[in-house]
Amino acid sequence: MDLNRRQMLMAAAALPVAGRADALPPPTHSGTASAPPDDEAYWAGVAGHYDVVPGITQLENGNWGMMAKPVLRAYEAAIERVNRETSYYARRGMGPDLIAVQKRVAAKLGVAPDEIAFTRNATEALKALIGGYNGLRPGDAVLYADLDYDSMQACCDSLKMRRGVDIVRIALPEPATHQGLIDCYAAALDAHPRVRLILLTHLSHRTGLVIPVREIIAMARARGVDAIVDAAHSWGQLDFALPDLDADFVGLNLHKWIGAPLGVGALYIRRDKLDRIDPDMANAPPFSPKAQSRVHTGTVDFAAQLSVPAALDFQDAIGDAPRAGRLRHLRDLWAEPLRGVPGIEILTPNDPRLHGGITSFRLSGKTSEADNIAIAKRLLDDHRIFTVHRSGPARGACVRVTPALFNNANDMARLVAALRDMLR
Repeated sequence: MDLNRRQMLMAAAALPVAGRADALPPPTHSGTASAPPDDEAYWAGVAGHYDVVPGITQLENGNWGMMAKPVLRAYEAAIERVNRETSYYARRGMGPDLIAVQKRVAAKLGVAPDEIAFTRNATEALKALIGGYNGLRPGDAVLYADLDYDSMQACCDSLKMRRGVDIVRIALPEPATHQGLIDCYAAALDAHPRVRLILLTHLSHRTGLVIPVREIIAMARARGVDAIVDAAHSWGQLDFALPDLDADFVGLNLHKWIGAPLGVGALYIRRDKLDRIDPDMANAPPFSPKAQSRVHTGTVDFAAQLSVPAALDFQDAIGDAPRAGRLRHLRDLWAEPLRGVPGIEILTPNDPRLHGGITSFRLSGKTSEADNIAIAKRLLDDHRIFTVHRSGPARGACVRVTPALFNNANDMARLVAALRDMLR
């Protein structure tokens, strides 16, 4: 970690916590390079910026991300200001402040500010993209996979009635390989030449599988097929910027791995593809030539949006590559020792291109939703480890394990011991 990043985290640690007199412990990594993912002393310093529930090993961090304490303090201050100044601030100064936040997020994503718009979550962003996509005609087809998010599958299904299209649903290979995933989508597109739109989930919330989005988009584009990308779980968990994906339409979350307050998402529309997404029906013409014209959220939690720079400051102090490396390392600490153990299936490959921090497992023969609810319950009741079941994969339900920056090697060792005990 370089000096500037170190100073940012130490400065955040020195701020007083509401209701507490003690300061947060600063990171302890003393090198000039980024902290290695297995430097437990350094990452314990990072973990000190989070207020975790005692007595529980929290390994279900995929629903939304915990705000670090400096972000929480910024959010509290923003709530106080918005509540105190209400429309006096909203009509006289908040607009420029929100524009500044938008520019900051766009710069982080590596795109132009007019290509993004804030939403309340990735679901709302993707709903606007899928529902507003106007490049479909009766008889065309839309393709999605078993690992895509339920609400996004439902949005695609609704196009059958709204647009008169057919729906093509595929199952991604399990176990997966990088080329096998590309081949799977290629075979589906070859078998269904009327497909004109595909939904791609960069990192699946069900199993943690990362698909080669850039390669699949290029293959689809060559066939005249557009792609809408669900990056709800990948931004902040993986190390990338939007140009790396070469995607035209993307939905994102800021309250998962970026650590902003709940209620902040974003959509991205490449500038020269804006006309493929209809303006939101609540917007009146003339329509702005910006992505913002494709959503209309009404009144939102402005304090949450205003707190985004604090979340980005905190994450930038750590660094995108170190954060992604740490999450992958925590995943490897439990998934790889159990790979190949009789009675358990690890549902993401040992290929760093195909996973981040999330990985699910399945006990042999336990493929129903009820089975996996029971497994997650036993982990909590018997071992005080909190996970969550996931249904939807074609080969059966599973249990998802999602470590966060406040987890450590001991947490992952407890999970390994608990699963070995269950297998016995």
